[in-house]
Amino acid sequence: MEMELLFCFEILIVTLVVSVFVLKLGILLWWRPRKIEDHFSKQGIRGPPYQFFIGNVKELVGMMLKASSTPMPNFSHNILPRVLTFYHHWKKIYGATFLIWFGPTVRLTVSDPDLIREIFTSKAELYEKIEPHPLVKQLEGDGLLSLKGEKWAHHRKIITPTFHMENLKLLVPLVAKSVTDMLDKWSAMTTSAEVEIEVSDWFQTLTEDVITRTAFGSSYEDGKVIFSLQAQQMVITAEAFQKVFIPGYRFLPTKKNIRSWKLDREIKKSLIKLIDGRKTKSGNIMQEKGAKDLLGLMIQASNSSPSVTVHDIIEECKSFFFAGKLTTSNLLTWTTILLAMHPQWQVQAREEVIKVCGSRDIPTKDDIVKLKTLSMILNESLRLYPPTVATIRRTKVDTELGGYMIPRGTELLIPILAIHHDQAIWGNDANEFNPGRFSEGVTRAAKHPGGFIPFGLGLRTCVGQNLAMLEAKLTIAIILQRFTFRLAPTYQHAPTVQIMLYPQHGAPVIFQPLSQPSDPTIPSDEGS
Repeated sequence: MEMELLFCFEILIVTLVVSVFVLKLGILLWWRPRKIEDHFSKQGIRGPPYQFFIGNVKELVGMMLKASSTPMPNFSHNILPRVLTFYHHWKKIYGATFLIWFGPTVRLTVSDPDLIREIFTSKAELYEKIEPHPLVKQLEGDGLLSLKGEKWAHHRKIITPTFHMENLKLLVPLVAKSVTDMLDKWSAMTTSAEVEIEVSDWFQTLTEDVITRTAFGSSYEDGKVIFSLQAQQMVITAEAFQKVFIPGYRFLPTKKNIRSWKLDREIKKSLIKLIDGRKTKSGNIMQEKGAKDLLGLMIQASNSSPSVTVHDIIEECKSFFFAGKLTTSNLLTWTTILLAMHPQWQVQAREEVIKVCGSRDIPTKDDIVKLKTLSMILNESLRLYPPTVATIRRTKVDTELGGYMIPRGTELLIPILAIHHDQAIWGNDANEFNPGRFSEGVTRAAKHPGGFIPFGLGLRTCVGQNLAMLEAKLTIAIILQRFTFRLAPTYQHAPTVQIMLYPQHGAPVIFQPLSQPSDPTIPSDEGS
């Protein structure tokens, strides 16, 4: 009898546990989404209806796959319908502010520049970054990109001196050396007075080299090996994003997962060894000659503050490589494509470079700031083809935004690409390549000063933007000195998002060497 009672009691407990689990699941997947839809509907905000468990993911993926199935015609820069298909489609139905469901998670689209400035600047304390995808977080590290609160502020303060312009200018000879080495290889490949180059691959290698020098300084060679491992890990992550996401799949011991885990262990082990060696060699980076590098500054901070651990240094190095490489290589790729598409601007930029720097002399740190036309071209490239096409923030408390009451925990999707292509902000030629719009600077280029946000806005503006712009200006300037270029016949215009905006079918460009009188010389630190 006691056994029967005990058995019945166990059955009751299991039934209650299951019932509670089912109830919580029902609240999460059905009741809560319906309540949220009702809350926003009363304020006039609608969106595609929530579908149980999957939200709008099925429709969203279907639209994206259809849009990316064929290249764009006529090299048009009207890329919003292809890249942010779901936003372009649902905006026409529900207006600029609408709800979209990623599974049971709701996101509210916000594209008004005034509201975006409020989110990122005047009321930034009410909003926070969301956690990145687990695969991305493993790749990008738990550094500035994802840190929050006091720890983020502390790390930002430590790292910022690396990116002061006066410090970055010390890197000009090193960057120039990397660029000229690359272009020498292009020249050696030239046959029949021209050569076809897949520039996106070459620019990734170039930015890896520059980022490694900036991160590791005197430990460059050891750092290069480490970032080579992370580059392999990046390939595995990119491949995973091309497949349907299955929760928990990353924990299964598949061949690629095992390879990814092994790479992560090797990266951490190698960084620890490098950090220990650097500490032994020089405890204070300020005593070393040349530019301050990320690793040295982090080690210096760890010597004076117990809150900065070896783990923190590892994660910041990973973050710096991930963000720096993708952002700058994409900027270089799209700028080269645009100049190949629009030869009149290529000619204008080359004339400026030759006037300022000469036909063969490597640009110095003082020359770089004088290349105004090139700055305009790079900004227009960032406007039309921003590396990050959208960003997300989450409300930390119930808040009011633009007259709407936004519940705590609501994610806000800011479609950067849509803002950059908005005719109300940029005029009727918003989808045209017109660097002249930046002739009076960034703040006067648009009808709203918040209409241009390729590197973010407010306190969390990308700390490495000065490095990205300096590297891009120097690279394009030296290319213009040496080559004229046009798109290869095989080029297909197909901007696509895979972590960042990239050319889906590559970027083949034909380069024709300019006749030059002599080889360039790299200026020394003293001479520049």
